[in-house]
Amino acid sequence: MGLKSKLSAQFEVKTKHDVFLDVFSHKAGHVSTMCPVHIRSAELLEGDFGTVGCKVCWKYTHDGKEMISKQISEAIDEEKKTMIVREFEGDLANEYENWKLTLHVNAEGEKNLVCWTMEYERPNENIPELTNLLQFIIDFTKAVDDHHVKQN
Repeated sequence: MGLKSKLSAQFEVKTKHDVFLDVFSHKAGHVSTMCPVHIRSAELLEGDFGTVGCKVCWKYTHDGKEMISKQISEAIDEEKKTMIVREFEGDLANEYENWKLTLHVNAEGEKNLVCWTMEYERPNENIPELTNLLQFIIDFTKAVDDHHVKQN
């Protein structure tokens, strides 16, 4: 068993918080048009976008490298405004075990908030924490936010 890690970031966005759950669950195939600098494509491998069990192959550029993440949707809760995906194959799975990403969106008063939480296991202390990946996720979420602000 590896070293368990959990990283989380919550931040305010300009777009109504519901948009993000819809984009990342139901409209993942369009994310590359919203933030092409970060995401090259999100290809549906199995199932339907927005459903539990759907498999998506994300191609993205991180730290100057072309990367792939094949993810399966484990949970989507429209009422609680959460989504959980797990990587089953890809660049992260080659170094990290049990990589899971949770999206939670909500509103606190006038603030629209997005929270991403990554959980994973490192095989040993020589494998770095994924703080730079969390920053990447924040950056592409903000790019999606900017895209929606420009559209309105």
